[in-house]
Amino acid sequence: MKKEIIGLLILLQALVFSTLPGQAAEVHLSVAASMSDAFKELDAAFVADHAGVTMLPNFGSSGALAKQVAQGAAADLFVSANAEWMSYLEKDGKIAPQTVRDLAKNTLVLVGPQKVSVNSLKDLEVMERIALGSPKSVPAGQYAEQAMRAAGVYDKLAADKKLVMAQDVRQALLYADRGEVDGAFVYRTDALLAKTAVILYEVPANLHDPISYPVGLTIAGEKNSAAKAFYDFLASPAAAKILEKYGFGAAGAAGPAAPGR
Repeated sequence: MKKEIIGLLILLQALVFSTLPGQAAEVHLSVAASMSDAFKELDAAFVADHAGVTMLPNFGSSGALAKQVAQGAAADLFVSANAEWMSYLEKDGKIAPQTVRDLAKNTLVLVGPQKVSVNSLKDLEVMERIALGSPKSVPAGQYAEQAMRAAGVYDKLAADKKLVMAQDVRQALLYADRGEVDGAFVYRTDALLAKTAVILYEVPANLHDPISYPVGLTIAGEKNSAAKAFYDFLASPAAAKILEKYGFGAAGAAGPAAPGR
């Protein structure tokens, strides 16, 4: 009987300690692919000051990630490359609406071989293959479609089967880097990572919706103290400096910051 009591006490003590702050914790992140490099550094900076916390990021197109979260995938925090997919999860009851705020801004550009000259989107008509993220799930692709429609070239390019749909913005960049397409629509921040492709043209901001990245805690994340701490960290000067390093503009600024790398 004495041994049973001691065993019960040990079990209770273990349960108490497992709930104390400072113990190992996990934070599941669902983040737009275009922010993957910046978030890897943000995660590292946060963990450096929060021992025992493990960051588990999942990068992909905003639409694909939102659908995963809606279907029950583990996620404490969601970062979308547009407001549409954040609203999708809010309406589905997966996001704590009071936590949604803009995290950063970006710019849409066309990249491709250095020898190519582009002065307007009309010049796309002489190209054979143009890559963009699938507009159905990739915000960068949605912005690109909006811009091409505004310039009056989208329907003809689509009819001539010149548009190459990528699963996310990073795949579109890869196509351009490999020389598999004549041009690709990506964010300026992605263009900074290109190995061979260069920026051919910066798409005028008035041709598409504003490019912003909303961030929000999921209903589960709101109950995760480590996730809440990371959410707060994203609003800090240290986080802003990291985002700026990767070319992202401040949420309240007129446009993206000058690239720092």
